[in-house]
Amino acid sequence: MNQETKDYNDQQTETEKSICDLLATNIHQYLPEAENKIWHRHPVWFLEGNPIVGYSKLKNCVRLLFWSGQSFEEPGLQNEGTFKASEARYTTVEQVNTNDLKRWLEKARDIQWDYKNLIKRKGKLERLK
Repeated sequence: MNQETKDYNDQQTETEKSICDLLATNIHQYLPEAENKIWHRHPVWFLEGNPIVGYSKLKNCVRLLFWSGQSFEEPGLQNEGTFKASEARYTTVEQVNTNDLKRWLEKARDIQWDYKNLIKRKGKLERLK
């Protein structure tokens, strides 16, 4: 995990840090080719400049977000926003099912909508994979 992501995780409470560390470790393991950086103040992983997955601390949980997650057709993910994103929310590290997470990360690589060019296309998403 890059230093900025480590610093982000280290700023969380002990419980939140354990969730963030587990998520970051698994994302790095299953998407090793992804670029990781802090984007809009949260850790995000990109493939070829396209945001794929990230997490953020909300008021009462850690939210794992998949930009193209609505296309995964996974019951453990909830729709988020008006585009194709979906999320899972965690309040304890025990809630993170690493088998589900691995499957979702594999789908994140294989199923992508083009968020990188969303503004250029005036809000119209196009499927990349």
